[in-house]
Amino acid sequence: MTDDGQAQAISQALRIGLTGGIASGKSLVAGMFVKLGAELVDADVIAREVVAPGEPALAAIRDAFGAEVMNSRGELDRAALRKLVFADPDKRRTLDALLHPLIRARLLARLREVRRPYAIVAVPLLVETDFAALVDRVAVVDCPESLQLERLMRRDGIPRTEALAMIAAQTDRATRLRAAHDVIDNSGDVEVTRRQVAQLHHRYLDLANRATRSTTT
Repeated sequence: MTDDGQAQAISQALRIGLTGGIASGKSLVAGMFVKLGAELVDADVIAREVVAPGEPALAAIRDAFGAEVMNSRGELDRAALRKLVFADPDKRRTLDALLHPLIRARLLARLREVRRPYAIVAVPLLVETDFAALVDRVAVVDCPESLQLERLMRRDGIPRTEALAMIAAQTDRATRLRAAHDVIDNSGDVEVTRRQVAQLHHRYLDLANRATRSTTT
């Protein structure tokens, strides 16, 4: 294969959509995959980039939601915006309509730059949105909803009612599990989670190698 052909094959790396309920442990699992050699394309990171000062999306959010979602430095107050949109489905839909096309475009650009056999595409709302069409396989980080609630309250320092509203704004656990090709149980010891990730890493390398061979024969 020529160098150009090899680059093209690798740029079409296997795409593993990584998702899970809020506070289920997606970031922990994504970090484990990265340590094993996967490339990470994180929609949350991209979402922060597109609302950085000077970006058109930030001005659009201010126009849509008012100065209350901005801090004194002219940056987005993510906590204030989150509280606003999780309390009002219409406002959440407005925010999604502003941000999702921008996030999707930038995510696709990052995926075209991938040069490793497979990429972890971390998207919290993968199942709920058309982002699922961008991946080859879906891996769900799972834990019981009672543990998810406990983790969320502890992580964000928020009351139970607010945490429940945030969980309710996402698709339910059963729907996520039905959409999964692979499930990572993150309800117990971290080492148990790490072993599951290691097993999937080897599976994804195998799948990526098979895909590469099929495109070059």
